[in-house]
Amino acid sequence: MVMVLSGYEIGRALDATFAALADPTRRAILARLAAGEASVAELAAPFAMTQPAISKHLRVLERAGLISSGRDAQRRPRRLEAAPLAQATAWLEHYRKFWEERFQRLDALLTEIQGKATQTRKRKARKPHSKSSGDNK
Repeated sequence: MVMVLSGYEIGRALDATFAALADPTRRAILARLAAGEASVAELAAPFAMTQPAISKHLRVLERAGLISSGRDAQRRPRRLEAAPLAQATAWLEHYRKFWEERFQRLDALLTEIQGKATQTRKRKARKPHSKSSGDNK
């Protein structure tokens, strides 16, 4: 199922995604889930924090749509959801292109300025030097 979001909803989804990504613990959880599903206990193992603290991080990630939980007998494994990251990537890509174009124009301008400066130096180097009145001995 493909969800079509309005501009306002996309903005809210991006806000939630970037807020969730702002925390290093949540980024580490996402990195672990990129390797495959994991239980809460498996996700909590590398961190020196309580399981309720990890659960709070997982709720933030779930509210942002970055992860989902399934049901596997007694376990509720979490898995990474790609759509919010894809939306964030598309948003960032727009600005990457914007800045890339700006930097290309700046580079062209600097190249033009350097070329003019080089031509000016060459012209000055070719001009014959006139002798001053004190050098006629």
